[in-house]
Amino acid sequence: MKIQIILSIVLGLSLLSSCEKIEKGFLSDNPRYVNGTIIVPRGGIYVASERIDADGSTPPYSFKMSNLRDRVTGLAAPNEFFTEYDVLMFKKGEVFDAAKDTTTALLNAKRETVRSTPLVFNPANGQLVFNRSSSNLPLGEYIFDVEMTNVKGTTSFPNFGVVRVIDPSINDFFEVTYQAASGSNSSETFFTTTAPQVSCERISAEGARIILKIVDKNGVAFDPSANQVIRRGDRPTFESHVKFNPVVATDSALVCDFEVAPFPLNIYHDGVTDWGYLIYYRIPMTYATVDGYATKTLNVNPVFGFRVKMEGTYIVTVRLPSVTKV
Repeated sequence: MKIQIILSIVLGLSLLSSCEKIEKGFLSDNPRYVNGTIIVPRGGIYVASERIDADGSTPPYSFKMSNLRDRVTGLAAPNEFFTEYDVLMFKKGEVFDAAKDTTTALLNAKRETVRSTPLVFNPANGQLVFNRSSSNLPLGEYIFDVEMTNVKGTTSFPNFGVVRVIDPSINDFFEVTYQAASGSNSSETFFTTTAPQVSCERISAEGARIILKIVDKNGVAFDPSANQVIRRGDRPTFESHVKFNPVVATDSALVCDFEVAPFPLNIYHDGVTDWGYLIYYRIPMTYATVDGYATKTLNVNPVFGFRVKMEGTYIVTVRLPSVTKV
């Protein structure tokens, strides 16, 4: 009898348990960007945030960004965030091949101009992606809310992330990879001279142009169009790294339109030697005097390397701190 009573109780509890509603899935109260502030240098070709960490929530899930606003004033974000601009992009599925895409025609066959807002939000993973039209965004900090949905339901998370729009620093768009120099006499005996100082000024976010100037210690430019800047044997020059458009020599600079960043796109290898990003030139002794040496006795041989990491228009200056133009 006691056994029957116990079995009845167990059966009753089982039936009661089976009637309870089973919860579907899990939606965390703490999804997040690990780094809550997304820093956006204006004009970057591709700037992306991390994906949202769903904190164990049941997939599939989706996200919706809302109420993008100025962090200080609380006012709606400026219209530039929501305006569509013409943006030159690679076509879907196309990949740039530096070894094969060596002309503007081949390059442009893989690119197209599309209309896009500076900010695109990915609802599948919460990633924010900024394209080069971010150059139109006003500087400032902007905060936004996120709504997350899965089988469990929908939850809103206010003040979820921050976008900080900044002007790019020189480290965002330029790096020096090498700088050295030597002097050589008519017998090709070499002497140590002061290394050049390579600097860069980004004068516009538009275009894709480098204006390369080699100047003396007083900032006076040598004239490439008058052979004051010449090749040095079979070593790579600026032109060795230019794939799409010819280098134009002016009376103060070497100018190229590089089309796509970064520039150089890759190292220069002539089939025998890996030259990296190196550029070699010679200033004939006719046009230069080196401190500590007799007038017009040494050729000047600057060697330098650099990379431009964003599109735009740049003046790259190679200053020779112990050389005077004559």
